[in-house]
Amino acid sequence: MTSAPGRRSSIFTRLLRHGFTDPSAAERLLDSPELATVRNDPVLLDALGGTADPDLALHGLVRLLEAQDGATDRQELLDTVIAAKPLRDRLFGVLGASAALAEHLARHPRDWQALVTYEPRDLHPGVEEFERGLADAADPVALRVSYRRCLLSIAARDVCGTVDVAQTAAELADLATATLRAALALAAADAPEDAAMCRLAVVAMGKCGGHELNYVSDVDVIFVGEAAGDAEEDKALRAATRLASHMMRICSETTVEGSIWPVDANLRPEGRNGPLVRTLASHLAYYQRWAKTWEFQALLKARPVAGDLALGQEYTAALRPLVWQAAERENFVADVQEMRRRVVANIPAAEVDRQLKLGPGGLRDVEFAVQLLQLVHGRADASLRSGTTLDALKALAAGGYVGRADAAQLDEAYRFLRSLEHRIQLHRLRRTHLVPEDEADLRRLGRSLGLRTDPVAELTREWRRHTTVVRRLHEKLFYRPLLDAVAALAPGEARLSAEAARERMVALGYADPAAALRHLEALASGVTRKAAIQRTLLPVLLGWFADSADPDAGLLNFRKVSDALGKTPWYLRLLRDEGAAAENLARVLSAGRLAPDLLMRAPEAVALLGDGDGGGLTPRSRASLEQEILAAVRRADNAVQGVTAARGVRRRELFRTAAADIVGSYGTESQPAEADQGALVDLVGGAVSDLTAATLAGTLSAVVREGWGDTLPTRFAIIGMGRFGGHELGYGSDADVLFVHEPREGVGEREASEAANKVVAEMRRLLQVPSADPPLLIDADLRPEGKSGPLVRTLASYEAYYRRWALVWERHALLRAEPVAGDEDLGRRFMELIDPLRYPAGGLDEDAVREIRRLKARMEAERLPRGADPKLHAKLGPGGLSDVEWTVQLAQLRHAGEVPGLRTTRTRAALAAAREAGLMSEEDAAHLDEAWVLATRVRNAVMLVRGRAGDTFPTVPRELAAVGRYLGYGPGHAGDMLDAYRRTARRARGIVEELFYGGL
Repeated sequence: MTSAPGRRSSIFTRLLRHGFTDPSAAERLLDSPELATVRNDPVLLDALGGTADPDLALHGLVRLLEAQDGATDRQELLDTVIAAKPLRDRLFGVLGASAALAEHLARHPRDWQALVTYEPRDLHPGVEEFERGLADAADPVALRVSYRRCLLSIAARDVCGTVDVAQTAAELADLATATLRAALALAAADAPEDAAMCRLAVVAMGKCGGHELNYVSDVDVIFVGEAAGDAEEDKALRAATRLASHMMRICSETTVEGSIWPVDANLRPEGRNGPLVRTLASHLAYYQRWAKTWEFQALLKARPVAGDLALGQEYTAALRPLVWQAAERENFVADVQEMRRRVVANIPAAEVDRQLKLGPGGLRDVEFAVQLLQLVHGRADASLRSGTTLDALKALAAGGYVGRADAAQLDEAYRFLRSLEHRIQLHRLRRTHLVPEDEADLRRLGRSLGLRTDPVAELTREWRRHTTVVRRLHEKLFYRPLLDAVAALAPGEARLSAEAARERMVALGYADPAAALRHLEALASGVTRKAAIQRTLLPVLLGWFADSADPDAGLLNFRKVSDALGKTPWYLRLLRDEGAAAENLARVLSAGRLAPDLLMRAPEAVALLGDGDGGGLTPRSRASLEQEILAAVRRADNAVQGVTAARGVRRRELFRTAAADIVGSYGTESQPAEADQGALVDLVGGAVSDLTAATLAGTLSAVVREGWGDTLPTRFAIIGMGRFGGHELGYGSDADVLFVHEPREGVGEREASEAANKVVAEMRRLLQVPSADPPLLIDADLRPEGKSGPLVRTLASYEAYYRRWALVWERHALLRAEPVAGDEDLGRRFMELIDPLRYPAGGLDEDAVREIRRLKARMEAERLPRGADPKLHAKLGPGGLSDVEWTVQLAQLRHAGEVPGLRTTRTRAALAAAREAGLMSEEDAAHLDEAWVLATRVRNAVMLVRGRAGDTFPTVPRELAAVGRYLGYGPGHAGDMLDAYRRTARRARGIVEELFYGGL
């Protein structure tokens, strides 16, 4: 039928106004013969325009009309649609939201009549009603058809708003229950002998067990079997397994009518590797001995649904006590949180921002938080034991375990996210949790949720708003009530009991919950602005403290810093307003002793942890450090004040470096942990070495200014040695140095020598004077003749000594010599003097090589501390720092004369050069580098955790766990860390034995 231009324009406009996005196609469909009698009825367009997708609804209606048996059936449908608004709303609502159900109606054109009757009992059907709806299904294909017919009625109530999202999810779970029963009945009818031999219970888990199922979701189950009558147990279990397998196939397999949903039994003991059906005794034995924390978490939702319900009830009754003891397990909270992190980490990067279920701020965040609280407090409070998320959240709020305002916000967010998930799945009845990117899909979803003004923009805005709320609250949900337990609340507001607060602190890993609660009370009580800000900050901080190996120390240190800075206007504002500062502070305060000790001596260094003008955590260059220190020295009245200022800068910058190292090792919510461990080692080594050099330069300047004014009678240079010269200092390293001087013109050698020695003595004294700042120890034992030789020599004396007397170990030590402070020209000439010694043309002779190997063997035998486990000694043990460094340095002594790349003081750079020169394979070099980096990280970790230097892993469990956390190992994995270290060191030792004692 061809429309006149004016009429067409009018219809086109009306269609646009009613929400059609393809008016031309819609006009063609309206002109189809099937709609001839109603195309001009305004009721039709108004009803279609009220759907989520008018184009989809109209297309589905035409297909449904085309599928009717004849003109009479077609007219009956049209008359009913026009005359009966309830049917019209339900049918069009489904057609506009679900292409899959429209397809079902086109294949089964009489099923629309399932939407005609709308008696009160139809508003809230339960398992019995759905069982009646499936009763006529005599085979799997018929079961699918009946299932879709029942699903049609659920979807109609859902899209019309007759029921809310929680009721819809419950109805879907009840329909799943009825379907499992029907499928099991079909399986039993096919194998009556198997059915007679066993008792088989089907226990629903997950969302089905929790009465909160999606439209398309795996239905998680666990099977429990027992022998019936006198049957043998083994035969009965085999029969039960056949029945269970058949039931799963009936639901899961694809037929001409598609599939229903997969039945997933992987939550059973041992997962896919375990038997499909176990006896009750076998289940109980497994959970008592082997089950992991997440398996008890999963049992929260266990509910018998099919088969032998009495046996299913026995199963849940037997296991329920174990569920409520799960919170007493070691690392319980950490295990649950780690599982959540693992789920997020496994989401493909391209999907994270669209993941409605698993992504940050998604449904799983709400569910995990609620389940965590249930497991902690459900043992003492039976009202919390619901398997349904929203019911459990309501009970938690009523009991004071969750703040009511927080619970209300989470309830709203969860309902919105579940509604969005339902609508996404309903469209094609496919299992997905991704928010689509196509604008047409987003428009349909927005309209289906009642967002009609600008559906795409409104939907995106609401979705982001709710995920932000969830992300903000899901951790806070656990910690906020701890503050309410110790603070004054509004009248009538429920709070945690003292025992419940203690339970929660223990679950979080606090060893002294009473002390922790006292700290919270001191920080958060009162009506001051300071207390109010603390109450805002602490719930999140407590979560970060709990993520460490020592939450008690983190909270105690936070209280100390807050007591010291609480009256300064910027401190709490910094933590509240700068995103990184609060999390960085929590990581630093709970990672060990060193960083908090440095901070406590000058708490204002907290400013470095922010994003703003404090300079952040990026280590400063040596030039900028020297500039600041030398300026402070010039302002000082005397050497003591000058060196005190230099040491203050050193303490602040040590804190900056330690904080950067800790934050990089732990990672933050916005930035994952640094994957390149070598980068963290280089950061610490370079920063501490530059800082030490700048401190020595400032101290030298202060001493010279006080004793001699602007000019010392002798030129004076400090040469860095060992790790200092190699830019590889750790937090607890001494400064290995050589002192060299050269008398100025007209100055006698004795006068010059006395001046140089006075400078060294005063520098060493001032850098070790007891104060709030850590001392810097100067070690000159690598000088010619060692401790027996003069502390300071002239350049000419060094030249004479090295020309005549230099021993192999002294040439070896010079490999890492580098000027670090003082007269630059003198330092350069010292380097020219020693280069032929450390990079000899033609390399070393065999006697020298044998001497180096002998020295190494003697050092291993004599210097390893008594009682230490050699395999875990990071410096002297097999595959440790000494092994790698001596191997690299032997390559330098033998080949640096011909290979310029080997002329470096840095171990990793020399290792790379040896690889490029073909002195070792790429694989060997990579293994040696890995071992050296790991051993260095262990030493840094020990210093950060214990506050004093050490070369072996701590023996105190909490300290060992903190080292593990720094190295990337979660709670309970200290053994894995030690095994990994031994494995890495063992592999490196094999390479060292081949190269150092063999063919290098």
